[in-house]
Amino acid sequence: MDTRGIEQLIGELRGTAQVAAGKPAAVDAQNSVDGVSFAEVLKDALQDVSAASKEARNMSNEFTAGNPEVKLQDVMVNLEKASLSFQQMVQVRNKLVTAYQDIMNMPV
Repeated sequence: MDTRGIEQLIGELRGTAQVAAGKPAAVDAQNSVDGVSFAEVLKDALQDVSAASKEARNMSNEFTAGNPEVKLQDVMVNLEKASLSFQQMVQVRNKLVTAYQDIMNMPV
């Protein structure tokens, strides 16, 4: 699974958190955005999670159907990867919602 999009998203969130805390955003060469918008990174991350889930589901169906080329351990690993990816995206969503609520509750 390609985690570049998630790592880039986390880098952007850290930079945003630093700016929100009043600190200058540190420019990290590994996490530089190079013109990619936050929405695009988030969209790519969601698509990666969806693809991982679909792949795990397909592999599970193949194993259930009795395909001898699909091993149980591979199915279990893919299901766990999909589950972890989903849980990570839920946590990112929760952080985004919390950040939005904090911004909306700030006095003007």
